[in-house]
Parts: sequence; structure tokens; C-alpha cells
Amino acid sequence: MARIVEAGSGPAGINDESLSPRDATDEEIGSLRHVVDKLPRKVWVSLLVSGAERFTYYTITTPWQNYIQNAPGDGAVPGALGLGQSRATMIFNAFYLFYYLVPIPIALVSDAWLGRYAVLCISLSLYFCGTLVQFITSLPSLFHYESGLAGLVLSMILIGLGVGGTKAAITPFIGDQYPVKPPQVKTLATGERVIIDRTLTLQYVYNVYYWITNIAALSILASTYLEKERGFWAANVLALCSSWIGVALLAIFGKELERYPAQGGVLLKAGKVLAYAIHDKFKIDAARPRYQLEKHNRAVPWTDRFVTEIQSGLRACQVMTWFVLFHLGINQMTNNLVSQAGEMQLSGFPNDGIQVLNPIACVLLGPVIQKLLYPTLARYRIPFGPLIRMIMAFFTMAATFAYAAGVQKMIYNSGPCYEAPLVCPAAQRVGQPALPNNIKVWVQTPIYVILAVSEIFGFVTLSEYSYSKAPKDMRTVVQSMRQLSAGIGSAVGIALGPVSRDPKVLWMDVGLAVSLGLSGLLFWAVMGHQEKDNDDLDTMLLNDDRSRAAHTGVEDISGTKN
Repeated sequence: MARIVEAGSGPAGINDESLSPRDATDEEIGSLRHVVDKLPRKVWVSLLVSGAERFTYYTITTPWQNYIQNAPGDGAVPGALGLGQSRATMIFNAFYLFYYLVPIPIALVSDAWLGRYAVLCISLSLYFCGTLVQFITSLPSLFHYESGLAGLVLSMILIGLGVGGTKAAITPFIGDQYPVKPPQVKTLATGERVIIDRTLTLQYVYNVYYWITNIAALSILASTYLEKERGFWAANVLALCSSWIGVALLAIFGKELERYPAQGGVLLKAGKVLAYAIHDKFKIDAARPRYQLEKHNRAVPWTDRFVTEIQSGLRACQVMTWFVLFHLGINQMTNNLVSQAGEMQLSGFPNDGIQVLNPIACVLLGPVIQKLLYPTLARYRIPFGPLIRMIMAFFTMAATFAYAAGVQKMIYNSGPCYEAPLVCPAAQRVGQPALPNNIKVWVQTPIYVILAVSEIFGFVTLSEYSYSKAPKDMRTVVQSMRQLSAGIGSAVGIALGPVSRDPKVLWMDVGLAVSLGLSGLLFWAVMGHQEKDNDDLDTMLLNDDRSRAAHTGVEDISGTKN
């Protein structure tokens, strides 16, 4: 088994000049140290586009729970529409459901017609329009209940289309910017021979992607303070100013970025492969050319490799279906946990700003996990592949909501209102905000730290896994399946809306903790054994790549002649 560590002192991985790399042999792959490749500039540009989008997203959406839930001038927290916690949570989950379902039709358009670059440009432009609407309708001189609600709905639709399209395209678009190539031997300036490992490099790329996402999420702090001190319009103008950055980057570096053309015929072929497999008792091998010729005397317009890629993509989709409850848990960070914070003593801190602890924890813990934990486990030959990492994500998420339930119980055990925070007579003060219960908001801190660990093990790994397992010309479609599982999680959140209120919300947290723990155990039982099967599929594809390269002289094994 190869020793897997990162090389290079900078963020780009290997940064020394050395002899030209060559394709590695099986013996070299098994015996030499594996390292991360140097990332080309176009990878960093695509990562910055994703970071700009996430900055805008967190800036515009973080104040929404307060904007929808609270009435203006009602309590210690800002407000606008005054619809209450339960309705606010259901509206937020409806937005999540919308933007998680949008990627499915957009993915089909992307892979069959427009391509990922064009979809990103259109989606980010819609994003800008949505932030503009939200800014205008939140201006104090123009705001009243009807226009505020109508503006919120319209902006949610435009932003949902923008976020959904970006979500569908950005993850595979980032992976596209790193060239496809087999493991290569490189001799470092020190004389050591190492293996440039594409799988390890993609793992690194998606860790950087998530790290940049959480750097962008620090905009929560600026957004919530602007909301608290100046008003919702001030937070919205920050989002408006940042929303054009991604489009500008795509325009400036457009000629340099990799733009794989859409392959509409691939989707039709994939549909036929699945139809043949379903017809023969759901056996994917029944769609292989030799089987079809021998059993049905039928020639099919695809190769064994294409069927193997479809099989690999189905594995990725199967994994994504397990993440429904995981997404439901993540969604709590922007609704019920915000409301929970509003029931505690804030000490001048915005109740929707406390969630900034999550991206801070991700930024700090991400490099520790990537540069210390993973290499250490590899050095001692301790298996910690993608499926094991995702199993650990479920267990840590379960621990998060077990603790969140404990915090809610602590709130209910504290005066003056106990199980009716902010609304009992003892909390009411003439001309002043209602008194929260006697517990500091900082007891929420472990929630966001444990969530960070869970997200790193879960979302980072899922991004890497879904890209590497998806067929090359269907990566946007496969990525949209991940958003579908998130959308189902949001639908579950809408169904749970009636219990998103005191004192029932305590039992919702308990139910989430138990359900996530059981999901982790079931995921382990059902999927844990597939780690080796996935490695075998990867080996089959790698051997086919080498054979094609040897016979056709193709350097870029994606199939493009040089």
C-alpha cells in the first residue's frame, strides 16, 4: 500500500522544479510516496468563483430568519415581517427545497446543451438580480409589509435559481480545471522519486474548495452586525456588491478556463444503459456490448468502459441518498439554531451571528484534518477512505444534535420564562426588549465546532467522491442528485415545521440525534463493504485509460486528441 502524504510547502502542493514526469508502473504506484500535484491557475480561478458565490449567499440569507420571524422593534433582535418562528422555518425550508430541486433540470440543460461554463454565467447573473430585488425592497423608505413579503418571495425565486444552477455546475467545473492523467513518476530536486496522484490531488482541491467556502462564510459576521446596527438593507447592499465578482472572474479568465462541450447524446445512451439493466433484473452487466450481442443479437453504441462509468456513477448516487437527514441537520444552523440563540443572553452579539463559529471552526480544523490527520492515518496504514469518512460524518452530526437538545433543555431549566422563552409575563418590560432566559448564548459553541468536523468528513468527501465516480460527461447530472437529497431533507424540514416551536423543538433535536446515529450505523452496514469494490472499479478504468493511451497516443485520457 502506498504512503500518502502531501508535498510542497505552499498551497499549490509540489513547488519544486524537477525532471519531466512520466507514467508510473504498477510497482512504482505501490512502493513510492504519493504527493499532490501543483494546481494550475485555472483551478484557483474556479475556486475563487465559488468563494465569491458563497460570500454572497451567506451575506444575503443569514438575516432571513430574523427578517421573516420577528416584527420590527419587537425584542432584542431585528425583525421585519413578524411571521413567527414556525412559519419562518417553513419558509426557509421551502427556499431550500426550491434551490435544491432546481439543479436537476439545470443539470440536464448543462450536460446536454449549454455546458457548465454557460450555466455558471447565467446562474450568477440571476443571483445578482435576486440580491438587487432584496436590497430595494428592504430599504427603509420603501419597506412595508406587502412590498417586503413580495420582494422576499421574488428574490428567493431568483436567488434560488442562481444558487441551484451554481450548485449543479460549480463542483464538477472545479474538477474539470485539473487535467485528467494517470499516476506519474516525478523526480524531486532532492532526488526522491514520487507519484503525482490525481485522486489525492482532487481530494486536496475539494478540501481547498471547502476551506474557501468557509472563509467566505465569515461574511456572516459582517452581515449580521450590519443587520443589527444599520438595518437589513445594509446587509443586502454588501451582498449586492459581492454578487458580480464571480461573473467578472468568469469573463476575465474565460479563454483560459476549461470548457468541456455539452454531450447531449451521452444522456440518451445512459438512459438506454439503465433501461437495459432494469429490464434484466437490475443487472448493470446486462447492458454491456458483448452481453447484448450474445443474448439479444443487438449492437449497442457504447463500450464496456461507458457501462463501467455508469456503474460507478450509480454508486455515487446511492451514497447521496443517505444524506437526506444530514442535510436536514445542516439546515438547522440557519433557522432553529438561530431561534434558539435568540432565547438566550446575547451580550450584544447578534443572535444570527453566533453561527459564524461554524466557518471559523472549519477554517481552523480543515488544514489540521487534511495535513495532519489523513497523512498520519495513512502512515500507520489505518484505513480511512471516503466511505469511512462519511460514516464518521453521521456519527459526529448525531453528537451535534444530542448536544443541541441538551442546550435546549438548559434553556427550559432557566428563568424567567423556562419553557416559554421571551413570551411569559415575567420577561416583558415597558419600552424595552423582552428578557431572555438566564443562560449565555456561548453554550452553543460546541454545536458549531462539532458541526464543522461533520461537514469536513461529510460534504468535502462527498464532493470529491461524486466527481471522481461520475461519468465525465454527466458530472453535472450526478452532482444534481446530491442536491435532490438535500431537497428531500428540506421537505422533511417543512413537514417538521409545526414542531419547530417551544417546547416541542427539544424533541425534534432528540429525534435528529437518534435518527442520524441510526443512519450512520445503517450506512456502515450497507455501504461500508463497498470501499474495495470502488477501488476495483477505479482500477478497471485506470487500466482502460492506459490501454487507450498506449494505442492512440492520447495524453489527455478524457478522450481529446492532442
